[in-house]
Amino acid sequence: MSEPTQQPTFDVRGAVDLSALNRPQAPPPGADGGAPAAGGYVVDVTEETFPQVVQDSSTYPVVVLLWIPTDQANAQLGTDLGTLADEYAGRFLLARVDAQAYPQVAAAFQVQGVPTVVAVLQGQPVPLFQGAAPVEQMREVLDQVLQAAESNGVSGRAPAQGGDVDEAPAAPEPEPEPELPPLHQEAYDAIENDDLDSAVAAYEKAIKQDPKDALAVAGLAQVKLLRRTRDADLAAVRSAAADAPTDVDAQLAVADLDMLGGKVEDSLARLLDLLPGADADGKEALRVRLLDYFEIVGPTDPRIGKARQRLAISLY
Repeated sequence: MSEPTQQPTFDVRGAVDLSALNRPQAPPPGADGGAPAAGGYVVDVTEETFPQVVQDSSTYPVVVLLWIPTDQANAQLGTDLGTLADEYAGRFLLARVDAQAYPQVAAAFQVQGVPTVVAVLQGQPVPLFQGAAPVEQMREVLDQVLQAAESNGVSGRAPAQGGDVDEAPAAPEPEPEPELPPLHQEAYDAIENDDLDSAVAAYEKAIKQDPKDALAVAGLAQVKLLRRTRDADLAAVRSAAADAPTDVDAQLAVADLDMLGGKVEDSLARLLDLLPGADADGKEALRVRLLDYFEIVGPTDPRIGKARQRLAISLY
């Protein structure tokens, strides 16, 4: 994601109601009975660090708590939000602003009282709520913020700020890919080298050794499709199919292109619709091609079950 071309700015007009100073007091953050100290995914913002926090909101969501840390109600909200920040493990950064110590930073958000919670996404403030709120309600609001951030391309994770908060567990190492059987590996290497004939030969040999090798059967069907469509002229194939709607070869060719392009329903329907009116040789060609398609798409796909039923009815 590109960095902002200029530092986003906030309107610094307005004043913050500090009437919370007259309410019951709590110990400062980090002291017994007070809100936790900053750390983990919680940072205390000053006038000097505020511009950097705003800039970082272009990379990951920032949730700003405007508070008075020693007010009892503020301290409880700070504790709850800090717990959620750790729970979300870097999906957002909780930035706490002491409205009494840094009134200009607080005033930049144009809030009328504390505690107030505001999200910052790509440098833009998004008011969330003012006053205390249940944890579950805050979690719902945060989920909405994260959805909005994702839709606007703000999907990074905040770095841990240090402190005593547990880090998110490291992602487990991916399991190593299992080794392919020799003939499967031979086919895979041939495909990588664009040698589709050798890939077909390798899969055919694997099937001869084990006719129940479903992966080889599916691989063979896929490689044959690639080989048949390699030099196809899309416009010419579609034109020929449109000009000869009952010609089996023309319809097989365009069905291959549909299957290759992921148009599974179109490909299957085209051949199944052609079956009833085809002669014996045409029916056999259509049957064989449909069976190949069934292997390519996979037997568990619901579209294949329906197509098998239509195939059986048409043939018998």
